Amino acid sequence: MNRVVFLNRFCWPEEPATAQLLTDLTEALAAGGRRVRVLASHPGTAGLPARETHQGVELCRVRSPRAGGRGKVAKAFNWAAFALAALWRVACDTRRGDIMVLLTDPPLLAVVAAPLARARGARVVHWVQDIYPELPMALGARGLGWLRAPRDRAWRRADACVTPGGDMAVFVCTRGASATKIHVIPNWAPSGVAPADGAQTAAQRRAWGVEDKLVVAYSGNLGRVHDLEPVIGLAAALQADRDFVFLFIGDGAQRPRLEELARTLALPNVRFLPAVPRAGLAAGLAAADVHLVTLRAGCAQLVLPSKLAGAAASGRPVLFIGPPDCEPARMVTGAALGAAFDRAATAAMADTLRAWRDAPGDRATLGRAARAFATREAGLAGAVARWRELLATLDQPPGEGACRPAGGPAPLAPPR
Repeated sequence: MNRVVFLNRFCWPEEPATAQLLTDLTEALAAGGRRVRVLASHPGTAGLPARETHQGVELCRVRSPRAGGRGKVAKAFNWAAFALAALWRVACDTRRGDIMVLLTDPPLLAVVAAPLARARGARVVHWVQDIYPELPMALGARGLGWLRAPRDRAWRRADACVTPGGDMAVFVCTRGASATKIHVIPNWAPSGVAPADGAQTAAQRRAWGVEDKLVVAYSGNLGRVHDLEPVIGLAAALQADRDFVFLFIGDGAQRPRLEELARTLALPNVRFLPAVPRAGLAAGLAAADVHLVTLRAGCAQLVLPSKLAGAAASGRPVLFIGPPDCEPARMVTGAALGAAFDRAATAAMADTLRAWRDAPGDRATLGRAARAFATREAGLAGAVARWRELLATLDQPPGEGACRPAGGPAPLAPPR
């Protein structure tokens, strides 16, 4: 088996979503006998080595400056600084026969990293978690359209493209990538996330001071792709009902604006909490009675919120807010693990939450369906099996065996 090298800005022990996915996948691959390497950024933590082996995975952390703050300038600086350092390592360390898996943090790094890897004799896989430049363009950015052509070329020339959902796979296919090279491998809940026992859940609820409330939680990154203003509107609609509390658990670009909006409306039922470390994530997710998942209109084919898998794995109902025909909405309604609403349906959402409050048995039924969905459709074991199948096809030299789509071919329906 050839060595597999993953390139992403974050890795263990950092805990952004892509780092957690990498930790689970690479450790499972290493446990199965693969030689696995991760090339990522060094966070600057004192005592953290630039190179180490953790749970069988070789970690190489390149040093690059990190600017603080949530702004676009700081983010762009951090992306560029890591990209320059990482490209040097790709050029120097890639070996013939390597399978280079390129994630999308920083965005579009694969456009320049892939040719370097191929020049060194590696096979190239694009693991597409977010679709750029269309995603920032959908959020209002201008002048990025010229980046589509080199991105499309990178997808076409790749040995494989992996997406977490079918809608994203359709988009990649419509941009010229061969359907036989597109693999739909759903993201999974972080390893260890499951319905926590009653004592852990009660302790977390006490720590948050919400023992007597029906907790509606948004847990995760408060990034621009998530449609969160309707959540404030929903909290406002239910503010007279003292049974409900809305928790925003995490950080991100939208948090300051949401906090200001909640203050302006003087909402007594909205609280903002720091992100829960991975070690306490199972209890943190289970402490909610209902989980919120949201997506902005125009982003349906460009990203699939990974928090849906974690929410489902906790065994709690999901209330989705976003385009009614997008993939997350279809997942929620198709698996009967919650309800999905357009952002404007505030009254209907409020009625649903009241109904769930008044019928704990119905909430329990939805929670069991959520857990079943997480095990069946968004489980780590199934994802690892599909990755192993894909990597096995890439162990063969180019031209010695077609690359079969893992988990079935991409659904080649017209994009919405």
